Amino acid sequence: METLFGKTLDELKQIVSGLGLPAFTAKQIADWLYKKEVSTIDDFSNLSKVARQKLSESFCFGLTAPIKMQQSVDGTRKYLFPVGEQNFIETAMIPDDDRVTVCVSSQVGCKMNCRFCMTGKQGFQTNLSAGEILNQLRSIEEFNRITNIVFMGMGEPMDNLDNVMRALEILTADWGYAMSPKRITVSTVGIVPGMREFLERSKCHLAVSLHNPLPDQRAEMMPIQKKYPIQEVVDVIRRHDFGLQRRVSFEYIMFDGLNDTPRHVSALAMLLKGIDCRVNLIRFHSIPDSPFQGSGEDAIQTFKDALNARGILTTVRASRGEDIQAACGLLSTKELVKKELNA
Repeated sequence: METLFGKTLDELKQIVSGLGLPAFTAKQIADWLYKKEVSTIDDFSNLSKVARQKLSESFCFGLTAPIKMQQSVDGTRKYLFPVGEQNFIETAMIPDDDRVTVCVSSQVGCKMNCRFCMTGKQGFQTNLSAGEILNQLRSIEEFNRITNIVFMGMGEPMDNLDNVMRALEILTADWGYAMSPKRITVSTVGIVPGMREFLERSKCHLAVSLHNPLPDQRAEMMPIQKKYPIQEVVDVIRRHDFGLQRRVSFEYIMFDGLNDTPRHVSALAMLLKGIDCRVNLIRFHSIPDSPFQGSGEDAIQTFKDALNARGILTTVRASRGEDIQAACGLLSTKELVKKELNA
């Protein structure tokens, strides 16, 4: 049955029109879906019994509880959600003083096949609907304390842009969760058409998974480089007016001997020259059967200092949740294997 949760106001207007309900009913439904913590259509108490019955005949509310939760010693939590009968997605909750950041997935699996990513090893299964994206926020214990959202979980957001944009609309609209777009960051490996559309239609922050400034080396790590070269990605960003309230950052996982040399510092500084941005250096969370090794602490600090000296604001992201395998794709892969063994 089709779900109501995850519908935009325009979609709700179409639904109530098709059911022969008053036009104002759409706003009432949106209030129940996104402003009040109810979980069934029967809870829509300011709708008539007839209206609730019509809705229930064609729709369900659409919330799904996580089936598993792991908690790290540092407070990070990783939730596992079922998608349909065969698939799973992961959601990470990261507490940090007065901030609660939730990292959501946008797809089951991924088409991008980055060699260092466990999600890519699963292959692509399906896109998440807007409701399935938002459910990762609504159905966790920390929902009312969320301060920041990052689309950096399983999948490539720009490869599921329509549903991601619907989710962003609901998150930021006055009739939805009314969250500031300054609290939301959406990542991409560099799908240029989707990135352009996102930049035009949204005010949320952008994060680009860069990981290597040298084209040939990046292509070996990230096949998307062959279709959308990182230079083209950066050129689009350089031409876009981000204004004062919007940020662009570049994510850079550090690999020993592969992307952490002085040559890479020089190439990265040249690539990003003139862009008001931040580079986030990330320690590599090892995954099974990976040929990659993470850079040592000294190499990471040297790389950071060298970039900062060249005028590129660079920070090292704190590693969280390593004891619960917080890297994307590990928990869901484990659950898939378990399901196959029990089949």
